[in-house]
Amino acid sequence: MGIIGWIVLGLIVGAVAKAVMPGEDGSGIVATMLLGVVGAFVGGLLGNSLFGVGIDQFWSVSTWVLAVIGAVIVLGVYRAIVGRRQVGG
Repeated sequence: MGIIGWIVLGLIVGAVAKAVMPGEDGSGIVATMLLGVVGAFVGGLLGNSLFGVGIDQFWSVSTWVLAVIGAVIVLGVYRAIVGRRQVGG
């Protein structure tokens, strides 16, 4: 999948992750996209190591499921770090 595909996937998956995990995290569209791209990467790594399925094709259901799972994980970690920083700062 090309870089444009990763960006589009990241933007959509980042928005889906925010819809799945509603709450205030103070990030804009660029941060959402970056979290989505990183989440897609994490989901691909997890899928490849656990199930032997990676993020190969844009229109594959496994690509989208793995990307959303990865984005939710990354968003949760991001919120934990940012929340801890706001409480401690």
